[in-house]
Amino acid sequence: MLHRHPFRAMGSQMLAVLEQESEDAPEILDQIPEWFEDWEQTLSRFRHESELSRLNRTSDQFVNVSQTLWDVFQASLQADQATGGLVTPTVLDAVEMAGYDRPFDELSANMGYIDLFTEIHPLSMVTCDEVAHSICLLPGIRLDFGGVAKGWAAHQAAEKLKPYGPALMNAGGDIAISGPRLDGNPWLVGISDPFEPEKDFLMLHLHGGGVATSGKDRRRWMQGAFLNHHIIDPRTGQSAITDILTATVIAPTVMEAEAAAKAVFLLGSGAGLDWLEADSGLAGLLVLDDGEVLLSRRAESYL
Repeated sequence: MLHRHPFRAMGSQMLAVLEQESEDAPEILDQIPEWFEDWEQTLSRFRHESELSRLNRTSDQFVNVSQTLWDVFQASLQADQATGGLVTPTVLDAVEMAGYDRPFDELSANMGYIDLFTEIHPLSMVTCDEVAHSICLLPGIRLDFGGVAKGWAAHQAAEKLKPYGPALMNAGGDIAISGPRLDGNPWLVGISDPFEPEKDFLMLHLHGGGVATSGKDRRRWMQGAFLNHHIIDPRTGQSAITDILTATVIAPTVMEAEAAAKAVFLLGSGAGLDWLEADSGLAGLLVLDDGEVLLSRRAESYL
């Protein structure tokens, strides 16, 4: 039987699903919101006293960090390396300059335009001590773990649930799957139509791993005469200009899927699809601004 536990965390709707033969919902499901609350207390840029916010207020000195922050920082390093710097946590100043300086549900529908260029510092300028688990930020560098943190949290939750049965953790569209269902069948994951969000236009069949979607269809706002969204292109320091509306990627882990989906979105349909095809561990589908849907070759096996 599938036991579902919806809740809200990290500014997104969450859903934990655990399969067991018993009809009684296990107590472990009630603990999941507490896990996410603990992670958010550490990783949220919107909480003034979170560990990340305190780190961002410190520069030119090494700061010992918790295991959670260290692990997410390492995941960010991996995402940065895998995407050639396209997915990097050093974009916080640019995100705020674009208008995303508070939780999304608190943003104004239209904000005044500020014509400033924000330089994105490479992650290589952030130094860390592997032994002490400490991080040093140079002046002018602040971190925003964003989707990497959400993907990491989804993965952690699925791993924590795995001993209790096959599990799926959906953290605002970043989905981690612990393994096949009890009968060996795949999980069915619907991909929503960005033009009609209440409808799924494709169904993925997944035995494990992760899937994530990045796009400009939801978290967007007007800043003066310009339509901005939350995905910053580190090459320009501004909201990415791309012909992709949404990019969905399937990968061995949800962290890899999340980073790859954002990289493909930033690259655009041509270069993005080529980038996907070059990695045998990735598959994806792109919905373009004009409604066209592009599938990578390996995506067919998941439909």
